[in-house]
Amino acid sequence: MTQKSLVDELQQLQLAVELIELGARLQVLETETEISRARLVKLYKEVRGVSPPKGMLPFSTDWFMTWQPNLHASLFHGFYRRLKAQGASRMNAFVKAYRFYLEHVGEDEPVLALTRAWTLVRFFESDLLEVASCKTCSGHFVVHAHTPSHDYVCGICQPPSRAGKTAARRKAREELALEQTAAVASLG
Repeated sequence: MTQKSLVDELQQLQLAVELIELGARLQVLETETEISRARLVKLYKEVRGVSPPKGMLPFSTDWFMTWQPNLHASLFHGFYRRLKAQGASRMNAFVKAYRFYLEHVGEDEPVLALTRAWTLVRFFESDLLEVASCKTCSGHFVVHAHTPSHDYVCGICQPPSRAGKTAARRKAREELALEQTAAVASLG
């Protein structure tokens, strides 16, 4: 009977805790650690204070091709590629890249959740996605694998007509809600 090294087990637990704190789903933890499901559920409850969410993981590459998700996925993947090129291990590069991503976009509501970032890396490893260079700005962006990309133009250089309108609508709704709240308060 082989015994696990205590150091290896501690490293696995540290990775699991770090992933849970960053928002990992249970399926990610099961895949990336050697910890049993029962212990992961217990650990998740201890770290987050709630049971892990249920449901399927994202499974489509198409989500990464839409305008805003593509920009965020490309930013994250650029960090990940750079860390891997510098010799970082897969999961170490992944966690650091995700932390860099959060630093750049803000931690409040990132477009690219940790589970989506993990799925993105797995899609690259499965050759479902690849990187293309924009012919206008020379930036590197996530695209479907095996698609012609010699004339690729990114979403920054050629944004869709609706780009940015979601934020403007959200801000207008928030301002309207504040005005309504103030109006109701003045009546009371």
